[in-house]
Amino acid sequence: MKSTFSRILTAVAIALLAALLLIGIFFQLLVRDFLTDSAMDSLKNDGEVLVELVEAAYSGSPAADRNFSIALTVATSVSGADAVICDNTGKLVLCARSPLGCEHQGLTVGKDYVEKVFSNEYTTETGVIQGLYPEMRYVVALPVIHRETGARIGIIIMSMPMEETLAVLRRISEIFVFVSILVVLLAVCLMTLFVRSQSQPLRAMAKAARAFGHGELTARVDTEGNYTQEVEELALAFNNMASSLQKSEYQRQEFVANVSHELKTPMTTIAGYVDGILDGTIPEEKGRQYLQVVSDETKRLNRLVRSMLDISRLQDQQGVPEEQKVCFDVEEVLGQVLISFEQKIEAKKLQVRVDMPDHPVFTQAHQDYITQVLYNLVDNAVKFCPEGGALELNVREGSGKVYVSVSNEGQTIPPEELPLVFDRFHKIDKSRSQNRDSWGLGLYIVKTIVSAHGENISVDSRDGKTTFAFTLKRVN
Repeated sequence: MKSTFSRILTAVAIALLAALLLIGIFFQLLVRDFLTDSAMDSLKNDGEVLVELVEAAYSGSPAADRNFSIALTVATSVSGADAVICDNTGKLVLCARSPLGCEHQGLTVGKDYVEKVFSNEYTTETGVIQGLYPEMRYVVALPVIHRETGARIGIIIMSMPMEETLAVLRRISEIFVFVSILVVLLAVCLMTLFVRSQSQPLRAMAKAARAFGHGELTARVDTEGNYTQEVEELALAFNNMASSLQKSEYQRQEFVANVSHELKTPMTTIAGYVDGILDGTIPEEKGRQYLQVVSDETKRLNRLVRSMLDISRLQDQQGVPEEQKVCFDVEEVLGQVLISFEQKIEAKKLQVRVDMPDHPVFTQAHQDYITQVLYNLVDNAVKFCPEGGALELNVREGSGKVYVSVSNEGQTIPPEELPLVFDRFHKIDKSRSQNRDSWGLGLYIVKTIVSAHGENISVDSRDGKTTFAFTLKRVN
């Protein structure tokens, strides 16, 4: 399997080579065209000078004047170009390099080519001039026409070898290849350093993930390095995920420990009393009394299991289905819950203050679940309200919501405990673990039910007063 490093390096190398290749090709074409145009322009200019000499020296055959031949040789020597002069039929009559006669004299240029030259101001070509030069040359041909009569005197063919241009192009190619290799090697070295520095945090995350997978829940990725924005976001996301999983694992462990602890006491009590009855340790006349204790403990266990099943069901459903919601009066349900606590309220001589609208307040929700929410909140309020204290129940409307609150006087909850009151098995007063009516699940169930309806619940505790408030959807 290829690593990210090798993939990036290969892609960059291929892209760089392709770019250099294209640059080299275009640069070669550009230089070749420039040198060709320069050579052609130079030949044309030199040819125009020779045309002037031929027109000035000859009115007939260009081979008649020896002085002209010498002047022609000097002119071509200065320019560095080769020139041949043909008459109007295409027959070569003079070589500028050998004005006194050369082996090429008498050769004939094709009539079509001669007509082409006379038809245009000049012609340019590249290639081999058959019978004259064996190598590739730049060629410019110009017509010679008598100024006064307009008669065709002949044509001048200017040429120079292309070897110098080809040598320049070869040298450029050699330099370009050398520079390209150097650039590629330098780019590979820089990319190696860059990719390794960028892949380092990914390796660190992989290492942290492996450690986390092997049970090291404190494994985290260092985010203090000079990372790119994307890598830093990935590292932060990994750390947040790890923290969340670590918290979930701790909650799971705490849940198992708390359940084990809570189940241990009633089960030990039940086993002890049953064994005492069976082995005769408990007298027969007290058997009914202790059987009642066993029955109470069994009921407590049943309530715990039922509460946990309700929580699990709500969490699995991820909310209360709409078909399970009904329209009911919140005030009526709250009144029924309050009546069920009448004996406890009278026993503690509590003062109950109720503040509700004079008309029914309807909501659309799961009635049994909301009843359980109100029951748990009122049960807590009665339980922790001191004897003779005040209990307040409020219902109000606003902004399409129903606001319900349950308050009680008594010892306030410490500020550091407020964020934890809705946690599973959390008990604000640890000494209340001896309270046989308290499981630490009541407020957790309340929070779960309210959240399953898509609503919010909050707690406020200050100046000797604790208030739990939650919202419901209001309907007409």
